[in-house]
Amino acid sequence: MNAVRLAADEDTKVAVVTLDRPERLNAIDLEMVRQLRETWGRLRFDDSVRAVVLTGAGERAFCTGIDRDTVVPQPSSPYAQDDPLLGVGPKANGLWKPVVAAVRGMVCGGAFYLLGECEFVVADRTAEFFDPHTTYGMVSAYESMLMAERMPYGEAARMMLMGTAERISAERAHAIGLVSELAPDGDPLAAAVRCAEVLAGYPPAGVQGTVRALWAAREAARAQAFAQAPHLIALGNLPSDRQAELFAARRRGFRVR
Repeated sequence: MNAVRLAADEDTKVAVVTLDRPERLNAIDLEMVRQLRETWGRLRFDDSVRAVVLTGAGERAFCTGIDRDTVVPQPSSPYAQDDPLLGVGPKANGLWKPVVAAVRGMVCGGAFYLLGECEFVVADRTAEFFDPHTTYGMVSAYESMLMAERMPYGEAARMMLMGTAERISAERAHAIGLVSELAPDGDPLAAAVRCAEVLAGYPPAGVQGTVRALWAAREAARAQAFAQAPHLIALGNLPSDRQAELFAARRRGFRVR
């Protein structure tokens, strides 16, 4: 079964990439990682596609990060720990065509690896953003670094540190600039596609060069931050069995602001 769907419109030159595990809230397993990398690679070479929309299937979630049932094989060396989510985004796979995210429902944890590599975000009013890492005794490293580039520092810090106790509403996300548009008709996919169609209608070299320029402005700082992430995670994460205990004992209540 495909965990990622790709649909391209030859007339508009827009492709829609859909995370398609709604029964798991579009959580990312290793098969989805593989399919995402394959999809971004295909789009690199497909000149009939000039702009991309990334969305999630169903109404409950855009993506809830890595699937907790996923076992990631790790080398024995403490100097070589693998994070499969580092390879799921379009930029990580060398795709410099513009990517617009269309979001509804929950966006949390490892979803920020994807959101952090999109040019901008369109959402409906059901969208809610949060990061559970600290609640379960984990360091939010890569996610925090990516979101600190997209949000005012205080907002990013509050979202990452408050864990599951708070969620940022779509309205608040729009007010602070994390979301660029609240879909007026409640359909974020249609609104994102409209934006992508505009981008696809422009000469592609100029558009892709602009995407590359925007990312170049942030690459040096991101690379330096990412270099520290493995050490911060190794130092700050609780043992996996203790994380599982905290997850099992989690409280259901949260505040939306």
